[in-house]
Amino acid sequence: MSPLNFYARWRVPAGGVARLHEGVTPPPEKLLQAIWQQQRLQRDRLRTLDGRSVRVIHPGFHNRAAGPDFRSAVIQFEAEPPRSGDVEIDLVSGGWRTHGHAANPDFKNVILHVVWEAGRDVTGLPATLALPAVLDAPLRELDLWCGGEPAESLPENFRGRCAAPLRDLPPEKLSGLLTQAATVRLHGKASAFAARARQAGWEQALWEGLFRALGYKQNVWPMQRLAELRSELHAGKKADALTLQSRLLGIGGLLPTELTRAQSGPDDYLRRVWDFWWREREEFGGLILPRAAWKFNGLRPANHPQRRLALAAHWLAAGNLPARLERWCVAAESSAEALLEVLQVERDDFWSWHWTLRSARLAKPQPLLGVTRVTDLAVNVVLPWLWSRAHEGGSVELQREIERRYFSWPAAEDNAVLKLARQRLLSGAGRKLFATAAAQQGLQQIVRDFCDASNAACDACRFPDLVRTWAATPADSAAP
Repeated sequence: MSPLNFYARWRVPAGGVARLHEGVTPPPEKLLQAIWQQQRLQRDRLRTLDGRSVRVIHPGFHNRAAGPDFRSAVIQFEAEPPRSGDVEIDLVSGGWRTHGHAANPDFKNVILHVVWEAGRDVTGLPATLALPAVLDAPLRELDLWCGGEPAESLPENFRGRCAAPLRDLPPEKLSGLLTQAATVRLHGKASAFAARARQAGWEQALWEGLFRALGYKQNVWPMQRLAELRSELHAGKKADALTLQSRLLGIGGLLPTELTRAQSGPDDYLRRVWDFWWREREEFGGLILPRAAWKFNGLRPANHPQRRLALAAHWLAAGNLPARLERWCVAAESSAEALLEVLQVERDDFWSWHWTLRSARLAKPQPLLGVTRVTDLAVNVVLPWLWSRAHEGGSVELQREIERRYFSWPAAEDNAVLKLARQRLLSGAGRKLFATAAAQQGLQQIVRDFCDASNAACDACRFPDLVRTWAATPADSAAP
């Protein structure tokens, strides 16, 4: 989408991405796993080899132990109820037999076999989906993008081999490297929005990005599925926030089946929600997600999907969020506070006072969206979406303005990936080096491109060589 900078050029031969050419098959299995994990697919065109439609409600959790590649996926075939099970990724469909999966009890719960190349004989195999015709972008573009979500944490007591050369970098050189890695990350996210917009339009791409961000890492895919049902949620006409909350919670499978009468506040709200939902649940019955699609362990109360869907319902009810974001983009006042004003919603009679449907009433009202979450939405959704639109529209000046905001945005909340990366790559350097969200994004991109491609011992990792090359590169020759 833009000229390659030093970091983007280096990550290709150094191992961050492989160098694929169109027509070369099969691609690495790791790339297929990343494509599946991030669902870089034309999701409304998925069909098994025997012609059945496939709806991926949740792609599952990447399994790094023995057994299928993804555990606990939620898949819907045709109009059948959604099913929970595992997904196996193979280069060729015959791998199911040659790898002995059929006789291996670890694979008994596989409900979908995802392959690059389908053989003629698929009898006796699980439902099989071939990827080549349903990728959302050319294979070469997907290969450059490849990386997936952060890998499982590496041992904290083992510093990376890049720690020494990074420690020797002057501060301005380290900052420049992080900036270039952050640029790659911004453009990668923008590219994903553009790919989705080609299928579903710019507004739908935005809504899916917002819903995914509200799901956090635990609940990205059920939130994605609800965003894909945006037109059905409105049922052909404008709906208010309470109606949309009832539909989102109902279709999401997040409504309790009984009222306890123990707490009048929650039960009063639930009765109003059920007044809507009991009349409509038969109409939406084929869309209801199984509760197993959601993960609740480790969630802060404020991040519970019930509360996040309540916020999304207010956005949908207003009906003008994309237009307001575009106006914010061209406005003179473009701070985080101004974006919070765009994204914040009016006080909700119930959700401003409760974390979940069953939680006790809070002592004082809490906003449905805080400043910290606005930063995450800005750098992961809003700014990449706006940048992609500006790129598609050929507005170089607006692209530069969006990049200026991206690189000056205040730092987001710290997380486990950043803490571990600072320990392993930067010898435990503190957060003062990461005063902006873009610096954090750059560090995460380095982890994705290099740490995730190696192991705890940094075997064959060439990031230390990149750092040394970068240290010796004159400033005027390191620019794009």
